[in-house]
Amino acid sequence: MYADNTLTPKEATRLCALGTLAQGPVSYAALAESVRHFISHVMGPSLDVMAPAIELLKYEGLVTTEGDADAADLSITEAGRTEFVTLMTADLRASGAELNRLIVALKFRFLHLLDTTQQRDQAAILAGATENELARLDELRRHHANDTGHLVGWLDREITSLEERLAWLEGFAGRL
Repeated sequence: MYADNTLTPKEATRLCALGTLAQGPVSYAALAESVRHFISHVMGPSLDVMAPAIELLKYEGLVTTEGDADAADLSITEAGRTEFVTLMTADLRASGAELNRLIVALKFRFLHLLDTTQQRDQAAILAGATENELARLDELRRHHANDTGHLVGWLDREITSLEERLAWLEGFAGRL
């Protein structure tokens, strides 16, 4: 993790793999395909996050092999579940929009695997990150309000989108 308790790209991949296994055993090939498919469709192909080290997860004792070696399924261990919760409850970075988009998608994909208190905490983190982004853009808009060009129009669209996201997140949190 970064010093600010946010995920690195490799940890986002790790979260995707562990979250997938937390839902039930799958084969090595199915796990690799699931991770690759999800990540590439959320943020596009990226070498930083496209190399899931499944063997490393096994070596670290986070996953275990069940069954015949040729057709074995991987399962998450208790240590893997602990690591999953640690990764799921990490904060979002103030920067790094593409990686944050992936992490937010992973949080929503696996949020149901956390207890209700942890789910509410994650909803608060997501709302807080949106509020911070909204405040930055509001300040930028105020600073450039009298500029010529198209920046203010674009900022207005971005601000409206963030306000809608925040309202949705607040409604979502209320339903948890």
